[in-house]
Amino acid sequence: MLRLILTCVQVFTAFAIVGLVLLQRGKGAEAGAGFGAGASGTVFGARGATTALSRATAVFAAIFMVNSLALAYLGTASTKREEAQKTILDEAAGTRQKTAPGAGTAPPPAGTVPPAAGTSAPASQSAPAAGTSAPASPSAPAPSSAPGTPPPAPAPK
Repeated sequence: MLRLILTCVQVFTAFAIVGLVLLQRGKGAEAGAGFGAGASGTVFGARGATTALSRATAVFAAIFMVNSLALAYLGTASTKREEAQKTILDEAAGTRQKTAPGAGTAPPPAGTVPPAAGTSAPASQSAPAAGTSAPASPSAPAPSSAPGTPPPAPAPK
């Protein structure tokens, strides 16, 4: 909210400075006196307009500069608060860990179907009984994660 207010003040002072500078008479203003521009100096007097407009320009310029510093400070302060989350990947990993209910559990072995919630697993899908061997299930080796790395060693039997 404060940033929005300061931005509006910044835009207003910028337009005010531009307008005041355009209203001031420059050194070449005497050349325009032949075309009717000479009468504009009599509104504030010979020196009065120059002093009032230049003073107003200086005040708006000071406001503009202080406001620019305040906006720069607000911009860096919000950046310091957001430094904890540096990348999108860090943010995605943080939200996935919060929302995943079983993030720490291992997946079921290949070829088995997990039991429905609230039911127990049938004997054929549970671990083999003592003294028996596990059923042989054909499994293809997992693809290598990066080129040039050796495939993982097969599990001992």
